Amino acid sequence: MLAKKSLTEVLDAFSSSDPTPGGGSAAALAGALGASLLAMVAGLPRTKTNAPEERAALDTARAKILDLRTRLIDLIDRDAAAYDTVVAAYRLPKATDDEKAARKTAIQDALKLATEIPVETCLAVNDVVRQADAVAASGNPSAGSDIAVALQLLGIAGQGALFNVEANIGSVTDKEFAAGITGRVKQSYAGTSEAIRGAYESAGVIELMKGMAARFGSLHGQARGGEKPPADVLIRSAVEALRIAGSADARRALEALAQSADEKISRPAADALAKLTAPD
Repeated sequence: MLAKKSLTEVLDAFSSSDPTPGGGSAAALAGALGASLLAMVAGLPRTKTNAPEERAALDTARAKILDLRTRLIDLIDRDAAAYDTVVAAYRLPKATDDEKAARKTAIQDALKLATEIPVETCLAVNDVVRQADAVAASGNPSAGSDIAVALQLLGIAGQGALFNVEANIGSVTDKEFAAGITGRVKQSYAGTSEAIRGAYESAGVIELMKGMAARFGSLHGQARGGEKPPADVLIRSAVEALRIAGSADARRALEALAQSADEKISRPAADALAKLTAPD
């Protein structure tokens, strides 16, 4: 089990030539790491104002986050096992009609499992995200960057899990199953945007992002020193700010920008709009 290995052994497993552990396991690992950072902030001795109610809120959030982290750690190995099941199903014999039928059934069962596991990862990640607002609202104000990194990891984990869902669900012939998966995922995102915005505001992440843009020219540091950032850098920073805002007005602005004939405007706007609206 990966969870019982050293960090170096885990990284060696991911970098080996074996197909597992793969992206789904990596998504669960990123989610567990993000949850760990939030749990750390929730467990810091100092709260925002050291009020008793803040300590109580943080203790409650920390307990929930640690439970979810346990689930995510378990999903690292479960995802790898699910993929191995798919591989094994495709390797079943198919010389006779009976063997072909049995193989077809086994493949569909394995694909369903390989779809359900990353869905569980996505759901667990979203449950962690919903605790982030409480952690940021009551947590140590010096831990803003930790919360920012945690949310970025959780965002990557959720998106990574959905990549794996999409990679498998298209081959599932059971339309009712696919519809049920789609509904569960969409429902799991309810309230996550509000939790992220609340956490960003409470933890001062928006100010961190503004400072990064002012100092480095963008969120990725393309411009430095006193140089004026290139227009495309400013555009990407603007559309990212709109995406984070997440309001109806911001969505309409992104929709309008996505229709621009200038790809430097339309492409980042379309990407930001996709992140904002999928799934919601």
